[in-house]
Amino acid sequence: MSLRLGSTVLLTLVLLLALPAVASAQNGDGGGDRLTGADFASSPVIAPNGIAATSQPLASQVAVDVLKQGGSAVDAAIAANAVLGLVEPTGNGIGGDLYAIVYDPETDDVYGLNASGRSPQSLSYEELQDELGDSDQIPLVGALPVSVPGTVSGWEMLHERFGERSMADNLAPAIQYAREGFPLSQVIAYYWERNIQAFEYYEEQGTLTDNNWRETYLIEGEDGEMRAPREGEMFRNPDLANTLELIAENGADAFYEGEIAQTIDRYMERVGGYLTAEDLADHTSDWVQPESVTYRGVEVFELPPNGQGIAALQMLQILEAYDIADMGHNSTDYLHVQTEAKKLVFEDRARFYADMDFADVPIEELLSEEYAAKRRSLIEMDGVLSEPSHGDPRAVVSDRLEEGDTIYLTVADESGMMVSLIQSNYAGMGSGLVPDGLGFMLQDRGALFTMEKGHPNVYEPGKRPFHTIIPAFAKKNGEPWLSFGVMGGAMQPQGHVQIICNMVDFGMNVQEAGDAARYRHRGSTSPTGEAMDGRGTLHLESGVSQNVVNALRGRGHAVEVDAGGYGGYQAIMWDPEEDVYWGGTEMRKDGTVAGY
Repeated sequence: MSLRLGSTVLLTLVLLLALPAVASAQNGDGGGDRLTGADFASSPVIAPNGIAATSQPLASQVAVDVLKQGGSAVDAAIAANAVLGLVEPTGNGIGGDLYAIVYDPETDDVYGLNASGRSPQSLSYEELQDELGDSDQIPLVGALPVSVPGTVSGWEMLHERFGERSMADNLAPAIQYAREGFPLSQVIAYYWERNIQAFEYYEEQGTLTDNNWRETYLIEGEDGEMRAPREGEMFRNPDLANTLELIAENGADAFYEGEIAQTIDRYMERVGGYLTAEDLADHTSDWVQPESVTYRGVEVFELPPNGQGIAALQMLQILEAYDIADMGHNSTDYLHVQTEAKKLVFEDRARFYADMDFADVPIEELLSEEYAAKRRSLIEMDGVLSEPSHGDPRAVVSDRLEEGDTIYLTVADESGMMVSLIQSNYAGMGSGLVPDGLGFMLQDRGALFTMEKGHPNVYEPGKRPFHTIIPAFAKKNGEPWLSFGVMGGAMQPQGHVQIICNMVDFGMNVQEAGDAARYRHRGSTSPTGEAMDGRGTLHLESGVSQNVVNALRGRGHAVEVDAGGYGGYQAIMWDPEEDVYWGGTEMRKDGTVAGY
């Protein structure tokens, strides 16, 4: 998301990732020394039969339990996602959307799923503009940013195609934890408190008028005051347990046509919202063909818009012409070309990425080598791009988005199936709206539309907004190789590219690739209408040497060294020679890898 005046500034600030990152000994002389395993304290998890990497230990263990009980990687991913919606509501839940990439060993093919929801049919552009008044930004709380939640339909489509166990069995662990309780882990407790502070502020401002969120997400402290649960404290959500039981018994119909849909409809009418039972009943998720480019022999897959996945592919197309390995990891030249490529690609992202049912997105041209060469020619090694424009891909070939709270998980099973899944409510816990007695919050993804008429991502009824959440997958030598993701708003394409470069160009293993110090450039033009102001800001973790920081500043970059905002990583790599999986997890989060 981008910084805005007033209340949005507060929400952005309290939701920023502000957690310490472990500094690594790298690039200390500014010359780009190659990393070795000795530079890191953490190591990969290696397992022969099945493996799961998620952002919360209980969810990883549940996924492995499902695999041991004969479930497929998809069954395990659904079970883990359901648990994460309970234990990490700061990043996801069944009130949000889902995307997935599945590698199926039976067909040796990669499948994409877009389970994102659409805007309400009853809210026209003109009515929304009247609601906004003088503002040109859709708010992050309340009824206006609420779009149809796609997650449950995504579960059903994945399960129908690749599931081996019943949905009831897959949801049973989450239901049990919801009823009996679970202890909060450290990072999630931190964000839980920050979200509650934001909602309390919006209540005081009169922006958030319904307080169901208090009953669902607060506990009673020793002094009798209601507050956010803290690290190590047990938390229960019996309402969510009841909701998941309805889904377990009656499938997605319970959510989109049955009792849950009717409850959402009544609730939205009560709070003055626009999402209706008809919108829920009309929802469909879609199997989509993943897009791919080949980077130094590795085929990298991302999903097409309305998401931002192809931004990572565009960046890789630009970067392939450089000798990245010779530059050295996190060297001045490396970080310079990465940042400049990001700036160029994000201008295209702002101009072209949108719901392809409503907009003609020139994907083939955007991903072409000819267009990458044209854009690459704008990069100078001794200068910095300031306010670059988007390109004209067809001519060549013929941050509200800055922060998002998301979970990413990946699971692989004994058959060779690999699942790359991402799920989110967008900013923080979501809109602040919790339908009566359901135990989950509705997403605020609709805030990612623009109100600029004529823009591909302009608000329209029944339209999917631009999306930040993107799963990724890669093949090497034609075989499945890496299922991975780096969650975190606009960080995600930048993070995907860094992981691929770390492993392909610098030979890091799956854990080293995530532990290595990251960069993140902020300030590009966004699909919601915010324009780039100057050169933006290049944020670096402390593992980047001070010599490199100074050199980048001398080259013209506005550099800040800080500890937050670099996303959350999970990955599984397949080793065909030894027939084992290697798993990596995010040291900046609560996540773990579990295997057997």
